[in-house]
Amino acid sequence: MSLPRTHTRTRRSVTAALTLVMAAALGAAGAGSSTAGTAAPQTRQIASSALGSDYKITLTALRSTEDQYAASVRLQVYQQRNGAWKESDRVTVGDVDGWFWYPLTGKGAVCAFSTASTEPAPLSVRLLVTPSIGCSDAARFVVKQGRVYAG
Repeated sequence: MSLPRTHTRTRRSVTAALTLVMAAALGAAGAGSSTAGTAAPQTRQIASSALGSDYKITLTALRSTEDQYAASVRLQVYQQRNGAWKESDRVTVGDVDGWFWYPLTGKGAVCAFSTASTEPAPLSVRLLVTPSIGCSDAARFVVKQGRVYAG
């Protein structure tokens, strides 16, 4: 028994349409997964301090690309050069992905951030681990000639 021509044409059209939909879905899924590993992490500046006109210090939370709940904290030092702030050094506060994103970017995230306009400039940072745990121990650094050293 043979099918009428219109039924065969309809079946081919449906098959072709389904093939296109599947190809588009697979292509979109592939495109999304290939760029997920290379996307820049979400960041949020959580503290900043200017030490006179010589240095500017910032603390920035960087959301993990591996774990949506984890984060790192970057401490950056900027020096004034030719009328603009230029980064002179950066370090990670604590372990990479060693913080929790939501407490770190929420209210009360910075328990203490102290600096001084001396050379070398002492720096101390205490951050909220979680509301129930409280604040971290102080991470101490020294900024000397634009470079960060463990203090």
